[in-house]
Parts: sequence; C-alpha cells; structure tokens
Amino acid sequence: MSRKNHTTNLVFIVSVVITSVITLWGFLLPENMEAVMSSALETVIDTFGWFYVMTTAALVAFCLYLGFGPYRHVKLGKKNDKPEYSYYAWIGMLFAAGMGVGLVFWGVAEPMSHFVHPPDGIEPGTQAAAETGLLYGVFHWGIHPWSIYAAIALALAIAKFRKDLPGLISSTFYPLLSEKVRGPAGRWIDIIAVVSTVIGIATSLGLSTMQVGGGLSQVFGWDNNDFLHMVIIAVVTVIFLTSVLTGINKGMKYLSIGNLSLAGILLTGAILLGPTLFIMEHFTKTVGAYISSFVSLSFYTTPYSDNEWVGEWTFFYWAWLISWSPFVGTFIARVSKGRTVQEFIFGVLMVPTAVSALWFVTFGGTGLHLDLTTDTGLSPMIRETPEAGLFIVLETFPAGLLFSLMGLLLITVFFITSANSATYVLGVFSSGGDLNPPRKYLLVWGLMISSIAAALLLSGGIEGLQAMAITIALPFTLLMIFMMVSIHRALKEGYRADPIGVSEEEAEDASGNQH
Repeated sequence: MSRKNHTTNLVFIVSVVITSVITLWGFLLPENMEAVMSSALETVIDTFGWFYVMTTAALVAFCLYLGFGPYRHVKLGKKNDKPEYSYYAWIGMLFAAGMGVGLVFWGVAEPMSHFVHPPDGIEPGTQAAAETGLLYGVFHWGIHPWSIYAAIALALAIAKFRKDLPGLISSTFYPLLSEKVRGPAGRWIDIIAVVSTVIGIATSLGLSTMQVGGGLSQVFGWDNNDFLHMVIIAVVTVIFLTSVLTGINKGMKYLSIGNLSLAGILLTGAILLGPTLFIMEHFTKTVGAYISSFVSLSFYTTPYSDNEWVGEWTFFYWAWLISWSPFVGTFIARVSKGRTVQEFIFGVLMVPTAVSALWFVTFGGTGLHLDLTTDTGLSPMIRETPEAGLFIVLETFPAGLLFSLMGLLLITVFFITSANSATYVLGVFSSGGDLNPPRKYLLVWGLMISSIAAALLLSGGIEGLQAMAITIALPFTLLMIFMMVSIHRALKEGYRADPIGVSEEEAEDASGNQH
C-alpha cells in the first residue's frame, strides 16, 4: 500500500470510527447522551465562551485587514488566471452557499424569540425588545459568520490555486508546518476537520428536518414528532445519495439556482404583501444600529451573570458556523479562483450580509409587527416551536397556503442540495483531496451525516444539536487561530517571491507598506 493510500485510509477510518461512536451513542443511549452533552455544553459555555467570541472577532478584523491591507491585490490563482464565473453569478453562488437552511430556519424564529426572551436589561414584549431581536438576528447572520467562511475559503484557495496543494484543511497549514502536513500532524488536522464538519452539517440537517416537519404540520396538520422526523431524513437521504452516487451534479446546480430564485420571489412577495413601510424603515434603522454597535456586539459577554442567553445564541452560532465552515469554505474557494483578495473579501463579507439583513427584517419584522399591532401572540408560540416560525408568519399573508408551500419547497431543496454538497466535500477531505472520491466514501458519509442528525434529534432535539456543535467545534476553533497566521505568512512570502497578479506599482506600494 502506498504512503498516500495509507494516509487517506487512516483519515477516513479514524473519522468514521469517531462519528460512528457518536451515532451509536445517540441511538442506543439517548438519555445518557443528552445528560452528558448538556453537562459538556454548560462547561464549554462557562469556560470557553469568551474564546469563541474573541476568535470570531479576530477573524473579522483579519479579513478586513486583508481587504484593505498590502496584500489586497494578490490574485487567488496564477498570474494569468481569470475568474470562472461572472461577478453576479459568483455573488449568487456565495449567497446560496451561506444562506441555506439556517437563515430560513432562524429568519423568523430568532427575532421572535428575542422579543419574548431578550438579553438582560431589556423588558420582554416591548419596542426595545423588537428592535434588539432584529439587531441580533442581523448580527448573528452578518459579517461575523461570513468572516469565518472567508478565512477558511481564502486559506484553501491559496493552498490549492497558488501552491498546487491538495484541497485539504491540512494543506492550509503548509506555510507553518511545511512537509509535516503530509505526516501525522496533517492527518490529525484533517481528522479534526472531518469530524467537526460532520457534526456541523448534521446539526444543519437536523434543523432542516425539524423545519420540514414543522411545515408539514402547519400546512397539512401532520403530527410533528420523532417518527415524522425519521421518515423525512430517510426520504431525503435516498434522494441526495442517489444524486451524489450517480453524479447528477448538473441537476443539482440548476436545482440550487432555481431555489435561489424561489427565495427571491418569496422575499419580494413578503415585502410587497407585508407591512412594506415598516419593513423598509426598520431595515434602515437596523442596519444603522448594526453599524453603530458593531464593535460592542463583537465582544459581548456577560461576566456579571450566567452565560445562559449569550450561550444559547451567540456562542452557539459561532461554534456551529466554525464547525461546518470547512464545507462552506471549500465551496467558496472552488468558485473564487482568479479573483483578488480584496474582491474576494468584500464580495464574501458585504453582499451576503446585506441580503441576510433584508431577509431577517422582512420575515422577522413581519412577525414582530403583527405582535406589536394585533393580539395574535405569535412570539411565545414561535419560541416554543421555532421550526414552525416561518410557516406561522407566511400563513398571515394573502394566499398564505401558496406561500407556505413555497417555503416548504424552499427548505426541502436546500436540505437536499446541502446534504449532496456536504457528502461530496467530506469524500474529498477523507480521500486525500481526490476531486473524484470513491463512491464507497460518498455512501458512508451520506449515511453517516443522516444517522448523526437522526441520533441528535432523538437524544435531545434542538438542544442536543446545539450542545454537540458547541462542544465539537472547540478544537477546530483553536486550529483557526493558527490558520490566520498561516494565511498571513503565505501571502507575505508569496509577495516577496512573486507578487502574482498585480502591477509593478501595486507591488511597490505593498512592499512599502510592509516596511
């Protein structure tokens, strides 16, 4: 057996063993898993919550530095490489990759939850609680998560397109570890990345399952229980495994584009048929509040009280997004070849953030407007069943049934395309960077992420998903700190050797800025 095959098999086998143990634990001892993960969650939040906050803030600062700094003109590729996609197509794919099921799930549920259970010092059910709910929704889905994605994607793009290294997380550490990335250190980095990604994706798929179940319950009156969740997971698994094993990637591409168009139609319809003036005024107000409080929100912790609220929201988001960032980062890197660092940073950070803000203010704002101006009392109901939040609001529109069916289709297609792409990326990660991973690897990872999602749902529902994501993400968060150092070293060394893709004037400007 060659050294490469041995390394590949080791990463695959160890990752499968670890994730299999987690899956069996959830299926065989769900109560024990819930108890242990709840305890681990409490420990991690109390001890390391600040670490997630500081790391994510550092990633934001690092990305902004790259966008404005001396390496902004470096090209992600060779000197003559051109972008493969038009700017608008590229932006559309970025939005589709980062929006996914999470934004659809929380677009209504988060602001409405904050309305009845806001941070300390704010009275529930008031205008201040409504404004805070929308502000935190935009904060949690704005520049910070996109900075996490951008850092991973940039590291992978540099390794793959400038250094011709395999598309593995370990390759991003080549400037720090050199040839050691091909040894045990690199293998363990890839194992951590694979396990973290599996848990992060399983969390996302679990949320998708809950929301599809919530939609079926709201639209058709079906019981939203564990049995329905297991049926949904089984059906979706058959669909996406059939796709990924038969290589129907072109169909998935068109499905993704169609789903993005459907999201646009749903968003436009909600703005026009909902409280339009309220939405647009609140969008302006929320964006202003987001900009003015950006720094204080970035470093928000609660040292004088317990971390329950911030742990349930901010710590969970940062950990969850970090855990599945290798998947999103791989996709973003793949479609960003040939773009400059500056174009990449601002495209990845700013445009999707603006669209996400509009989504939150439109759907979350509509729900808040109903609660503030009528006696509907939607927010307590949505806090108890967040997976039904979108459908509860959609039913209030004219032609509410049609809107709800569109929302159900949107979530289902996001579910399928995300699972399809995730299975492929995990296959690449565990096969030494092979862009055509063995079908048996794809089959195993497809079954694995579905099984973990099912196990987590059976063991503790959304709380179990949150607990597992926050806990598993800790080692990968530490890796991301070293990844920032590695990116900077790669850009610095590359500029000294050959300022690829920039003019002589820009190279001299960058050289001057470094001294």
